[in-house]
Amino acid sequence: METTNPGAQPAAAPAAGETLLRVENLVKHFEIRGGLLGISTIGAVRAVDGVSFSVRKGETLGLVGESGCGKTTLGKVILRLIPATSGKVTVKNRVLFDIPTEEERKAGRRATVLDAGEMKKARRDLQVVFQDPYASLNPRMSVGEIVGEGPLVHGLTDKGKREDLVRELLARVGLNQSHIHRYPHEFSGGQRQRIGIARALALNPDFVVCDEPVSALDVSIQSQVLNLLDDLQQELGLTYLFIAHNLAVVEHISDRVGVMYLGMMVELAEVDDIYVRPAHPYTVALLSAVPDPNPRNRRRRVILKGDIPSPANPPSGCRFHTRCWLRERLGNPEQCTTVVPEFREIQPGHAVACHFAEEVTPDTIGAAARTGGPVAS
Repeated sequence: METTNPGAQPAAAPAAGETLLRVENLVKHFEIRGGLLGISTIGAVRAVDGVSFSVRKGETLGLVGESGCGKTTLGKVILRLIPATSGKVTVKNRVLFDIPTEEERKAGRRATVLDAGEMKKARRDLQVVFQDPYASLNPRMSVGEIVGEGPLVHGLTDKGKREDLVRELLARVGLNQSHIHRYPHEFSGGQRQRIGIARALALNPDFVVCDEPVSALDVSIQSQVLNLLDDLQQELGLTYLFIAHNLAVVEHISDRVGVMYLGMMVELAEVDDIYVRPAHPYTVALLSAVPDPNPRNRRRRVILKGDIPSPANPPSGCRFHTRCWLRERLGNPEQCTTVVPEFREIQPGHAVACHFAEEVTPDTIGAAARTGGPVAS
């Protein structure tokens, strides 16, 4: 099953600066097998379903959403760690892949994919920091071997030069250079994540996918790692796609924020705009759930009803309509259930996929919150 979302449109380009990464109508469906021998395709999990956005050089694009919305899958597909179903990804004006939909293939359009040799060269510019600092490091390899593996694969065969590079990288991420001969089990979680960051920097990349890099760390360590990532970005001119659940963390580190729901991008805007003036009902609900650090403050929350629908059988029309508080306040308009909302700009640099985004105002938000009653944060 290979179809793009009919409502997906290329997101507006960033307001200023050189575009480093461009994602166009990216789709990733995981086939569901069944039948007598388990070889028939009986459906598909629509993990990513028509996502488009651009990232300018030197910025951090935060990506948020509930578990299962497709954030991590999106990052892996961009890096070609898993193959895309369809869509196009361009990095530094180099097309990593351009895969047609099933309908386009039937019409004779062919896929464009970098071969193994060219993709190996491109990977120098594309790196990732994984979520789990324990599972992402090989326990049988020393720190020197882990951080130096990338340079070795890409031709740095001189052991002395490679060791000097590793020592420099360890110092840059705040680790003792004498740790080069130690193994992952000898480090704490925060130190392991620093090793993962050093590994990502070993090939001097331009673009780094940070897949929830602090979610597995103690709160006291999270700020240290975030500040390290911020410092490295300033020093090296890095560009981040920062995937996270913690909205406070995303607000701290991001320049722009994208919100995903059930495999689709539903809102994308500058960080100040999206936190002060959210325009999608789902974003409003997410932000209302952010705890206040002052325990005396009582925050009114917008409570979402029902469970998240299955990505194997998403609702028709707007995928959020089954839980949407705004739709209820507007009298359940039929358009929400029958027409996929266009991902459109409601103001320069602020795009949203909602038919009635203009109705998301302080008054409607306040009324929805009052319905749910006061909730202590």
